[in-house]
Amino acid sequence: MRVLYDPEPRATDEIFSPVDLAELRSRYEVTEWQGQARDTFYAQHLPQTDILISQQAMGADRLAKAPNLRAIFNVETNFLPNVDYAECFRRGVHVLAPGAVFAAPVAEMALGMALSLARNIHGEHAAFLQGQEKWLFEGNKQSELLAGSTVGIIGFGDLGRSLFRLLAPFNCRVQVYDPWLPPGHLKRLGVEPVEFDTLMAGNRFVFVMATITTNNAGMIDARALDLMQPGAMLLLMSRAAAADFQALTAAAASGRIRVATDVFPVEPIPKDDPIRRVPNMLFSPHRAGALTFALREIGTRVLEDMDLIARRLPPVACRRAEPETVAMMRSMPVSATPTGEEG
Repeated sequence: MRVLYDPEPRATDEIFSPVDLAELRSRYEVTEWQGQARDTFYAQHLPQTDILISQQAMGADRLAKAPNLRAIFNVETNFLPNVDYAECFRRGVHVLAPGAVFAAPVAEMALGMALSLARNIHGEHAAFLQGQEKWLFEGNKQSELLAGSTVGIIGFGDLGRSLFRLLAPFNCRVQVYDPWLPPGHLKRLGVEPVEFDTLMAGNRFVFVMATITTNNAGMIDARALDLMQPGAMLLLMSRAAAADFQALTAAAASGRIRVATDVFPVEPIPKDDPIRRVPNMLFSPHRAGALTFALREIGTRVLEDMDLIARRLPPVACRRAEPETVAMMRSMPVSATPTGEEG
């Protein structure tokens, strides 16, 4: 198969191990974009392309130049609104994204941040450095256990399911809100399906793991936050656009809830941004998914699905765009942030 390879904003050594890169170049006829004018480059090479590895725009005009195209791999890992998905579906062109590679790293970070919120690990560490630590019971007056507690997960895709697996030893009751999954399906996965308001009101820990769509942007607003129990913990791990940050920081500053976030509306946050002084918030600079392990798995999964496609089999390692949902997705491109949108 002939491959047109243009991974920007990813770098090749980020997403392919030396072994996987050697396999890509030895098994396939690869034409690599090397900085030339893209319109000219694509016009020249799309007619011979079977597989496209790129997050660049693929509207009807470019797709028309690629009569042999069988799959588009977006190694940026999001389904961006720059592809004519309807035309791809009509022609049977797979549009694929290996975003699941970030699920385990983000879930581990979410678990670690939840434990820190519950036991104020970060707060007492900072106090200790300043000689203001509280010893023994004095330092645990507002602490609680994750073990045996109640957990709500908003969004039960790759991130939510990875977190659920990590929670197993803690013997928590786990409720899930995900309108894209039927209640019976969620029950078979071992969780309790509930409505959004029930989840917000009924759990000590609330993890926001949902991708952003046209329906859920800003769902964590003042009304939703007011539903939470006093002292409950909210962890924003997927997309900043899920929350009204003004309402989120106000709720944390009031002391009524505790908040952790790995994502922000603007990244990087300006040095003088008032959010840096908000109490009861635990911050992570969008690093939950940014691990070499996760990035290198992108290349591995792409190769796995390329092999299946070459053998006329359906891809399974990457997520396929679905006609019913892809038009609703509103992820921010990796190039718009310094650390990416992988969480």
